Amino acid sequence: MFARTKRLTLRPWWPEDAERLTQAIAHEAVATRLARMPWPYAKGDAEAFLTLPRGAAEPRFAILAHEGDYPRLIGSIGLRREDGVHELGYWLTPDAWGRGYATEAARIVIEQARHALGVKRIEASHHLDNAASRKVLTKLGFREVRREPHYSLAHRGEVDCAVLALDLEDEGDMNPLPIAA
Repeated sequence: MFARTKRLTLRPWWPEDAERLTQAIAHEAVATRLARMPWPYAKGDAEAFLTLPRGAAEPRFAILAHEGDYPRLIGSIGLRREDGVHELGYWLTPDAWGRGYATEAARIVIEQARHALGVKRIEASHHLDNAASRKVLTKLGFREVRREPHYSLAHRGEVDCAVLALDLEDEGDMNPLPIAA
């Protein structure tokens, strides 16, 4: 799947993205805000991420900003399904923070989840010290449902997190739309 807004393109990750992914994500400030990112982060970590299997209802996108002459890789966003729960996850490279990109990209993924995938509920979590991520999620309509520790690879231990949820059934019974992959 591909999606485009005035400022962003969301597209699938490709194996040849490993070097660009490493450059965009390999910042300690990013790693310490994510649960599943090791620190330090190397090209081998990017190659492993790019080859992870995913289900048909688990979109995973590179986020490209339309800046200058060529779209620039600024982050990633996707849905992951585990134990029957769809979880939204995202990150942005630090120089893209504070510009509304995460909210814009998440709106696309949420609408795809609602209309194309028939997802009824999405959860997302953030480290309690990550106020910016909480702001993105609450702007999108997520509400806190619990607090719990999550293991963080970068911290090599538990980190206190808030788990937020967004119920998509409020839009009525919509039939899922077909998806082109």
